[in-house]
Amino acid sequence: MCELLIRGTIVTPDGPIENAWLAIEDGKIAAVGSGPAPAAAEVFDAGSALVMPGIIDGQTHAGSYGGLEGLRSTTRSAVAGGVTTIVDMPYDNPVPLNDKATLEAKIDAIGQHAHANVALYGTIMPDQTTEDLKVLIEGGVCAFKISAFESSPTRFPRIPADRMLDIFEALAPTQLPLGIHNEDQEIVRARIARAKAEGRDGIAAHSDSRPPAAELSSTAHFLELGAATSAHAHIVHLSLARGFQLVDTYLQAGYRATGELCVHYLWFDPSTHGAELGARMKVNPPVRPGEIERLWQEVVSGRVAFVSSDHSSWPIDNKFTPSIFEAGAGVPGLETLLPAFFTGAAARGLDAVALTAQQLCENPARFFGLWPRKGALIAGADADIAIVARQAHIWNAQFAHDGLNWSPFDGREFGIKVARTYVNGKLAYDGAKVCNAPGDGRYLPRGDHHWFA
Repeated sequence: MCELLIRGTIVTPDGPIENAWLAIEDGKIAAVGSGPAPAAAEVFDAGSALVMPGIIDGQTHAGSYGGLEGLRSTTRSAVAGGVTTIVDMPYDNPVPLNDKATLEAKIDAIGQHAHANVALYGTIMPDQTTEDLKVLIEGGVCAFKISAFESSPTRFPRIPADRMLDIFEALAPTQLPLGIHNEDQEIVRARIARAKAEGRDGIAAHSDSRPPAAELSSTAHFLELGAATSAHAHIVHLSLARGFQLVDTYLQAGYRATGELCVHYLWFDPSTHGAELGARMKVNPPVRPGEIERLWQEVVSGRVAFVSSDHSSWPIDNKFTPSIFEAGAGVPGLETLLPAFFTGAAARGLDAVALTAQQLCENPARFFGLWPRKGALIAGADADIAIVARQAHIWNAQFAHDGLNWSPFDGREFGIKVARTYVNGKLAYDGAKVCNAPGDGRYLPRGDHHWFA
């Protein structure tokens, strides 16, 4: 007899199986099948809902505002959005994750605060040596991230090209990706100064002040350094279809190169939504005019490695500034990642179920070394599950579980709704409230699987 049996349309790597069942024992998937089911101590019938793998959000910033304790509200929001694993970025408040002590402190914070599972990015500061990467690799970080643009000399510094090359050389023998915030500093600073001098300070000036040339030149520079060392170069957020085509050029030439897309680029356009949203849609790199359909084509083409939220835990007050250039960059996104991506795909006549399972589950699990433990409903995997009802609803950010209660998606209609979330076989969200306890989530060190297997 298993502990829990879930009935419904089970979304497997081979496609959905209607009138199927999934058996859970000791926090893992014991079996998936159709027809006669094993006896169970508890049965949940999902009816017509989809039983999907738990979503893996490959880019979050839990501590960007609240420090390590931000893991609590961030992961609470995650499970309410069907996200069972977050991959958290290293640029935390007050300090980046760049050494053993900081890593241990963050792992301890996961044990205290996390409702969802957490994997971690690490980073390196300009004054460190590449020897400092080793302790983080040994500690289980799943990837590294650096920046070509300095937002803060202490929390978000710029890494110059010679140091990028050193880091690539150190990581080349490993399977760990090196990601980058891909904006050319000189171009951006000069164009921001130009916009200010011209008196342009609204959301319409944001993309111009951080132009495509700044993003694409930084992307190409980084990809070439990765190619020179045969290391895995990853672009953590591309806002332009051209960026994915650049990445693919390197991939087709035999180099380890990948590009990631954030879901807000698939929904918003400053020409259409700028007047309504203003700084509420400010992210870096910027949301671009005229790119939405081109980016959806990149998803369909397979050139997008995976789609993430780039969730940032900024309070709304951070957006209320006289000028767009002073407003904080970043938006909440954990509870809208799954419904926004699924709804956008379905609206375009795409196979939303298959694309969602690929882009939000399997691909990030493979990328971050979590496969096959995470990312699919298969026997032996952890029982991380999102039950998704085909229920249209208007997203109301006032009811979000992130403690922020604002979103650029506020008032948008989604075609699905998260009905339940299980983390490690335990009910974490029942469709109305978060049910599990802080600390029920686990730290996930990187496993042996890698993207370029």
